[in-house]
Amino acid sequence: MTWPFLPDNRADMASRDDTDLVGDLLQEATDALRTRSDSPRLDAEVLLAHLLERPRSHLHAWPRRPVPPAIATGFRRLVQRRARGEPVAYLTGRKEFWSLTLRVNRHTLIPRPETECLVERALALLPADAACRIADLGTGSGAIALALAKERPRWRLTACDISRRALVTARANARRLGLSRQVDFRLSDWCRCLDTAERFDLIAANPPYVRAGDPRLAEDVLRFEPATALIAGTEGLEALRAIAGQARHFLRPGGWLLLEHGDDQQACVQRLLAKEGYEDIEGWQDHAGRPRLVQARRI
Repeated sequence: MTWPFLPDNRADMASRDDTDLVGDLLQEATDALRTRSDSPRLDAEVLLAHLLERPRSHLHAWPRRPVPPAIATGFRRLVQRRARGEPVAYLTGRKEFWSLTLRVNRHTLIPRPETECLVERALALLPADAACRIADLGTGSGAIALALAKERPRWRLTACDISRRALVTARANARRLGLSRQVDFRLSDWCRCLDTAERFDLIAANPPYVRAGDPRLAEDVLRFEPATALIAGTEGLEALRAIAGQARHFLRPGGWLLLEHGDDQQACVQRLLAKEGYEDIEGWQDHAGRPRLVQARRI
């Protein structure tokens, strides 16, 4: 699909009443989304750029360019879906994470920026030039495992998820990014697929940690993202507790467990890790200054 540039001597056609222009469409969509999104203009630009297969900078450079009728119609349909709460990432089928463009769908949680902090900590904890083994539990779209594989070619990763459909998406992302050889994908409920003889230098997880009925969880999120990737019992700790108990049996002596958690759960997670016998337990904040991660070592 190409942008419909007009010859200079026909540029005045862009002002015809029956022609949708880039700037007009964006303003129309921004107005429609103003009460439904925290970033209405950005959402509109991302959706139109996606359909036109052009970067957002082209929208800014050519606001008076005409948009083909079929694309304008498709754009308005996407805006309607966005106005009903559907996430932009599901509308475009992609999400940027750690400079990777990942395919996402309703079978995978949309990767959040705060999870990049988990990637940063994993990179900091292990030597870059060693042949380390890493497990990513609840991999979803493969975001964590693929980001680590991209940064550390010598590392070998095992990425687990209980959802077959999520694993299909993660494997497809790995193939498209040229990282399939580094990552072994397995169907598993946390550590249950791992061989009893396997040992890892680091196990990372961004598990569900939202309390059932938590009023801070937007209704739109519940309607569109998989609940199994979000909700973890009445305390929000069920998955974290299970991983803490299982992971220690698959870590090498001195190996690290790295967990993302809710911004009000850090003290609880630290206590349950201490109870499970981990040492060197330390909490970390995300880039917004909220408590977000705990790292702990198996001694």
